[in-house]
Amino acid sequence: MAESGQNVLVSGESPEVPRSHHRRLALYLHGSSTDESCWQRKGFDYASALEKDCALLPLHLRYNSGLHISQNGRALANLLQDLVTTWARDIDELIIIGHSMGGLIARSACHYAEAAAKSWRTRLTKLVTLGSPHHGSPLEQAGNWLETLITLHPYSEPIGRLGRMRSAGITDLRYGNILDEDWAGRDRFQRISDSRVPVPLPQDVQCYAVAATLGKDTDVVTSDGLVPVKSALGIHHNPRLSLNFPASQRAVIYGASHLDLLSSEKTYRLLVDWCGDRRRS
Repeated sequence: MAESGQNVLVSGESPEVPRSHHRRLALYLHGSSTDESCWQRKGFDYASALEKDCALLPLHLRYNSGLHISQNGRALANLLQDLVTTWARDIDELIIIGHSMGGLIARSACHYAEAAAKSWRTRLTKLVTLGSPHHGSPLEQAGNWLETLITLHPYSEPIGRLGRMRSAGITDLRYGNILDEDWAGRDRFQRISDSRVPVPLPQDVQCYAVAATLGKDTDVVTSDGLVPVKSALGIHHNPRLSLNFPASQRAVIYGASHLDLLSSEKTYRLLVDWCGDRRRS
């Protein structure tokens, strides 16, 4: 369970994939400090709706977001291999939809699966990230700055210790770390520059990104309150780090917060368009 640090796959109604003419599986990855219930918000339930509209059987991953993203990514890569091995004849296609940290864990899992030549990667056809901080979140960056400044003054050290209670998963969000190499052997609370190993989007997978901004079309607000639009779309000033989501496979939802991405009609219509089964049309 999440409380014990173990990843568990939580299926909607049955532990087995129903035997049907066409079997398509959608794995939903929640964000930090929450669980699979986040996908049911303000009357919206993307998983149930996409099962009806796109024939996508829902499966949820509950994970411990306090762990490093790469640790969860590696564990997910192994879990999906076990899943595909068990249900090899019952899964035609796998789609992953990740919100916030969940999108980073999905990318990490793809990297480790490719490195280990895991067979589930050949079933993965689409990856959708919703408000994922591919290049970090200013809130974690600001927290690191504040902690550094506080600890420079001896009388503020107790406050600095509170800042160092942030989990490994949260500090990974400073720049969007998804590999072990991004954090191993380093003091995660030390003020350091972005030294991530570049990880491109997974090959032979249709990748999509959705960002939100609190501003309207003509406003200058470029954040959903937690994640900047550019970070959510994978855009970076360093070409080596920039993720190349095709223009037709990325979108911005205006007048929406980070959590609104989970209960937005516009977001849902994008999911239907991107995840629909072309073979049924």
